[in-house]
Amino acid sequence: MHLLVLFHILQSLLLAAHSCPSLCSCHDGKSGIAELRLVQCSDPGITAVPISVPADTVKLRLEKTPISKVSRAAFYNLSELRFLWLTYNSITLIHPSSFVNLKALRELRLDGNLLTSFPWEGLRDMPRLQTLGLHNNRLSSLPAHAALFLPNITYLDLSSNRLTILPAELLDLWFPLPGQSEGQVERRILGLHDNPWLCDCQISMLMSLSMTLGSAVVLMDQLLMCSKSLSQSELLQTQAELSRCMRPSVQPAATRVISPMGSNVILRCDATGYPTPTLTWIKTSTYTNCCQQDNLDNSEQLPRILESFMQESPRVGVRWSIISLNGLSYKDAGEYRCQARNMAGISEAPIKLKVMGITKLPHLPKKSRKISSKSPSKYRKPYQISAITNVPSVKDNQILSSITPFSSNQAKKPQSLVTFLEHVRKY
Repeated sequence: MHLLVLFHILQSLLLAAHSCPSLCSCHDGKSGIAELRLVQCSDPGITAVPISVPADTVKLRLEKTPISKVSRAAFYNLSELRFLWLTYNSITLIHPSSFVNLKALRELRLDGNLLTSFPWEGLRDMPRLQTLGLHNNRLSSLPAHAALFLPNITYLDLSSNRLTILPAELLDLWFPLPGQSEGQVERRILGLHDNPWLCDCQISMLMSLSMTLGSAVVLMDQLLMCSKSLSQSELLQTQAELSRCMRPSVQPAATRVISPMGSNVILRCDATGYPTPTLTWIKTSTYTNCCQQDNLDNSEQLPRILESFMQESPRVGVRWSIISLNGLSYKDAGEYRCQARNMAGISEAPIKLKVMGITKLPHLPKKSRKISSKSPSKYRKPYQISAITNVPSVKDNQILSSITPFSSNQAKKPQSLVTFLEHVRKY
């Protein structure tokens, strides 16, 4: 008896899992040898996202309904869903957690709704998403943090909205600097047309970079419309006056710096450009022509980005930055680069830092001092500075203590200490 009841419960659960929601139509399709469940809901009587969609649904089309919001975890049981179309409804609000558990979703379309904002952080719940359609909504702003959640999106349609400003962070994502992107840069298709863009440098650079040969970005419509202000009539971007865009120029306070070991050094550079450039300090190389063992013992991975000690912009178009190096050691020696970048380009200037060491004078044996004091004065002076130039070894000191000084005739010929020792070694 109990087994029969359990059988009926399981049977009802299975039927519910594969039953079609009310006011919707379900179809079975094929992709190769795999069976696909397709569900389409477009009845005007549907006022909320159906909760009885079969769990094995691969594509869900919820279109032309009066649905106004998408609640939290609205599609939680659809872990196999790959295509979600919520087009031409009346959606004004999407909860940030609406797309939880959609780990297999590849395509999300929200075209033709009434969205004034979009929960960009919700894209984290869809790690495989590649297509995002937001065409024909009421989006008026594109936040800078949206770039954090769009790395995997290769098709983004933001056309026919009310966008005016394109954040610089999105251009950094779409047009990465050489060396910043890992592996091959994927081609992206962007729809940005039919928005009242302001004629600024970001739009200018977007147009310029997208038209370069081999660009990773393809615009659906290259004739973007923009205006100088929201109150003025629109103009074609290709006719806009964007003369203020200026590539950065970098001027370091000094290109070569020499400082003793243990001292403190401040490196400074100034940059101009429009928009106001940002400055980054990078250590690109180290010196190994002296004190190689010390450098090997303190090896570091280069190039390495350094943190600015201070960075300020006294006015628009101007920025300066300094880094502070305290207690210099040989590992601090090398080449530093001050890099300025804005939407118009990149510029950098090198600064070479050399660290000088201090060598102590050697203590000579008493016998050597006594004999060397008898040497002619012209040999005494070079020997006194040998701590800085050529320091005699212990063997040389022994040789010096076992010979008689040159005669006065020999001393008349100017010789260095090295020549003197070479002459002595012949005996």
